[in-house]
Amino acid sequence: MRIEPPVDGDERSTLEGFLDYHRQTLAWKCEGLTDEQLRTRALPPSTMSLLGLIRHMAEVERSWFRRRLGGQTDLPFIYVTDEDPDADFDRVDEDGRAGAFKTWESEIAAAREATAGVPLDGVVHRTREPLTVSVRWVYFHMIEEYARHNGHADLLRERIDGATGE
Repeated sequence: MRIEPPVDGDERSTLEGFLDYHRQTLAWKCEGLTDEQLRTRALPPSTMSLLGLIRHMAEVERSWFRRRLGGQTDLPFIYVTDEDPDADFDRVDEDGRAGAFKTWESEIAAAREATAGVPLDGVVHRTREPLTVSVRWVYFHMIEEYARHNGHADLLRERIDGATGE
């Protein structure tokens, strides 16, 4: 069940509410599907699937909230490697709903823990560029990341069984 973000909350509860809403939307797009359906690919050359999106978002959650914000820079990636940077999407045959969702949900829980009590003006160091961003920026980025991929999820779900929805 998706919970609407607060319409009159403070900045933090609004950001957290929108992020959770988008997390719940991705889960909703996967509801009622078998492992095989979750592995259904978009049209070639894309290797995107709903299961791949869940795996990808577990990586993104870990990367921003635990590795960067939490300072756990030695924490390994979950699926991707330097040799296979798209393994989160490409290797979905190795995984199913139970494993992927458990990993994703544990990364969401760890993200909540990593942000607890951290001010929105706190600094996060980006690894690709010598740049720092605020925790507020990370929330906005994660909302954007989920929103974009939820659009992909809409199309993937419609391809699988014709289901559509906001």
